[in-house]
Amino acid sequence: MMKKIVMTLAIGLILGSCYEPERDCEEYKTGTFKFNYEIDGTLKEGKFTRTNNYSVDYYENKVDSATVRWFNDCEFVLQDINSKTAIHYKIISTTDSSYTFQYKSAVKDPNKKLIVKTGTAIKTN
Repeated sequence: MMKKIVMTLAIGLILGSCYEPERDCEEYKTGTFKFNYEIDGTLKEGKFTRTNNYSVDYYENKVDSATVRWFNDCEFVLQDINSKTAIHYKIISTTDSSYTFQYKSAVKDPNKKLIVKTGTAIKTN
């Protein structure tokens, strides 16, 4: 009996590890998107427009621009035009109208702990 349970768990783990979420990243390379973010416990909404080469963010009555450099269909770096700060993004799953992504600093600093955060962008056009 124990052998059957162990075998069933092993098969379940093997099949579960083969699952990959759907990623149709090409659909999300350009367009206009909205997203939610939190500052000091307050949930806010921003939007951005991305072309093949640039991203323009609109948040808290500010406009910020960055260059876009794609590594592959699902990973890119945004580099702020003014501050030169760079953020690495990886699209981890997509739906018919949104994508979920992870992001982190693109510059490794040995004195800082690398923090990876997750967000969702919803395509509005």
